[in-house]
Order: sequence, then C-alpha cells, then structure tokens
Amino acid sequence: MIRSEAEKIIQRIDHLPLYLHAYAYHLNMRVENILPLDLLDIAAEQKLFGVKIHVLDGETRSLGQSDDRNLALFGQKAAQLGLDIHIETSSSEPKLIDQAVDIALKVKASSVRFYPRYEGHLQQVIAKIDSDIQYIKNTYSDSGLTFTLEQHEDLKGAELADIVSRSGMDTLSILFDFANMINANEQPLAALSDMAPWVTQVHIKDALIIPEGKGSGHKACASGAGDMPFKQLLTRLICLGDERPQVVAYGLEEEVDYYAPAFRFDDEGDNPWIPWRQMSETPLPKEQLAERLVQERNDALKQISFVRSMLDEIKQDALLLIK
Repeated sequence: MIRSEAEKIIQRIDHLPLYLHAYAYHLNMRVENILPLDLLDIAAEQKLFGVKIHVLDGETRSLGQSDDRNLALFGQKAAQLGLDIHIETSSSEPKLIDQAVDIALKVKASSVRFYPRYEGHLQQVIAKIDSDIQYIKNTYSDSGLTFTLEQHEDLKGAELADIVSRSGMDTLSILFDFANMINANEQPLAALSDMAPWVTQVHIKDALIIPEGKGSGHKACASGAGDMPFKQLLTRLICLGDERPQVVAYGLEEEVDYYAPAFRFDDEGDNPWIPWRQMSETPLPKEQLAERLVQERNDALKQISFVRSMLDEIKQDALLLIK
C-alpha cells in the first residue's frame, strides 16, 4: 500500500457498498426455506446496501416464477427498506437476457449480471458472446440498467477485458469473482490486473485451489479458510478509480462446498475447446439436511462479520501509513 492508496481507503472504506448475495443461502432457497422477500429482511437487518439475486433463486417462489404483482411488491419492499437490487442470470442468450431485464425493470433494479455458457472452440465462443452483447447494446442501452459480464470459470481476464472494450457499450462492465479465475488457469491478483480497468462489481468468496492435471479447479469454503488473497484483493478493488470509487457493489457470496473443475490448461493452445457446463449449483446433501441448512445460514452471517473485520484491518493499515 502506498500513500495515495491509503488516502483512497480512508475516504471510501466506511461507506463500502456491501450487498447480500442470494447464493449465500443457495441450499435454503433450493428447498424454499428462504425466499426472495426474506433476503431483503436479512440485508436490512445487516445494514447492507442491497441484494444480488438470481432469477431462479427460490424455485417456485423465485422472481422468475413471480407475476407482475409480486414483482412489484418485491421492488416496493426493497425501496421501503432503502435497498438496491441487482438481478442475475446464468446466460448471455437473448431470450434469457430478455427475461432478466423484464424482471429487473419490474422490481426497479439497477443492474443485471450475466455470463455465457457456450460450448465450442474459444474463438467461436467469443464470437457468440460478442453477438449477444450487441443484442443487449442495441436493445437495452436506454433501459436505465447497467450490465455486468462475470468472469465465470472458462474465460481469462484478458479475454473478458477485450470483449468488453470492443463492445462499444457504455453500460457494460466486468463483475470480478474472487475465485472463478482459478478454473481458467489464472491466479487472482494477476487476473484482477488484467480486468481492473473494467471492473465495477465484485463477488466476494473464498476457495481452496485443487490441482487437476495441467489446470486447477476450486472448492469454495468459509471466508478466511481458503487460498484466495482476500486482503490484497479487497485493497486493490477499493483503490480502483481515481476521482471516485470504480467498484460500486461488493456481493457477499459465501459458497461453502461449491465445486467447479478446471476448464483451461497449460498446454491448451491458442484456441482451446470450451466445454458445455450447467449453471452454478451446490448439491443438496443427502443426509443431515436440516443441520446443513442451519450451517449455511450461520456461514452467511459469519462471512459478513469476517469481511467487515477485514475491512477494518485494511483501514487501520491505511491510517498507520498516513501517520
């Protein structure tokens, strides 16, 4: 940390926009123990800035299954609690973008996150993503929404930065996930450096790196128990942007037991095959489900405390440097 960074940290850190991420309650939402409206209550109780929620979170009670009346009620409750809403979907295909945008507008969200899940050689996949982004640009640039492309296990940081920079879409940026670059055969700090000019949102989580041949997978774990350089990542992210903070949303996405395999490898060449994959999911345990659901709720709250403690540590480091 240098003095100019310390000054940014002191100015920004007490007002960092922390969001509750629905995936922190993934298992509970799968069995409909926790529903979208409950997330709003939790975020308000924890004095967070807003919520990040997938269109499918909550199964039959998800936003994707809600009628216009219930979508309006969700948006109204968020507004009453002073919470911002970010909608997430696990595709860049136009029909699923249309669904996410429709929901976002009806709940008065501010942002939509997406990530592609195409199979094919890298250049073919990138061409499809380029086409999808042009659809979003031509259809929704005037919607009032911002859009984020998440780095999600298959594409490298430089590839994502190139996609966004070539898009010509002012409302598009990158959502940086603390661990998803591992599967693309990258390390967190190096990947962040490649994406840094375009990063405006973040998913905070920790993970263990699992060597798999000439690549690596990751298994998410309790924050502070994994291999991610948590403190360095938060420090760099807070310092992005000169006149004002570049990162406008930090999603608290505890994902204990989520696993993703290696997708990119040392010896893959310059146009590797990108395999098809399902959207992210943590399997429901076959035994002791009730206990696991309680653990998940506790893990989510512990992450909030851990991140706030880490932020206080970063702030103290900055104050010491200034003195």
